[in-house]
Amino acid sequence: MARVDFGVKPYSYPQPVWIIATYDENGTPDAMNAAWGGISEENEIAVCLSANHKTCKNFEKTGAFTVSMADAAHIAGCDYVGMASGNNVADKFKRAGFTATKSALVNAPIINELAVCIECRVIEYNKKNCILRGEIVNVSVDESAMTDGKVDVSKAAPVCFDPFNNAYHVIGERVGGAWSAGKKLLQQKE
Repeated sequence: MARVDFGVKPYSYPQPVWIIATYDENGTPDAMNAAWGGISEENEIAVCLSANHKTCKNFEKTGAFTVSMADAAHIAGCDYVGMASGNNVADKFKRAGFTATKSALVNAPIINELAVCIECRVIEYNKKNCILRGEIVNVSVDESAMTDGKVDVSKAAPVCFDPFNNAYHVIGERVGGAWSAGKKLLQQKE
């Protein structure tokens, strides 16, 4: 099999499409789209955000933020908050079609339209390497994205970012069970 080199690029699959939400000094919700992030500890999330974002200024003041997973039904609004700057557009959150409920646990908005939300307290923000580390204090899921008491990925319809083609794709097809698909290989004798 031949390989094609792309050089040094931030390309991998899947890259989450996370909508980071904060409140400003007036209690107005703001949101931005971020694709470079992941779970870095059992109760910790890490996201790469350049310091010029209004979102960064906000969480530095409030000490909190939420991370909602973009979904297929709201992809236009999710993409929009990645293109428009809260530094220039005062009603960016509203223009995206979002409404908010204040988290009971952190001083940050939960985006009502997006089913999966991670509520976080700021642990640290390093402006030199642009890494935001947050303590996960709760994960909430709207009942509309659940079936029989379990999160239903087909209902949540989270999307991932395809950096090779600048596109969004829905996550959903089940291809195996975690910690079970490989069991037959564990049982093989050498």
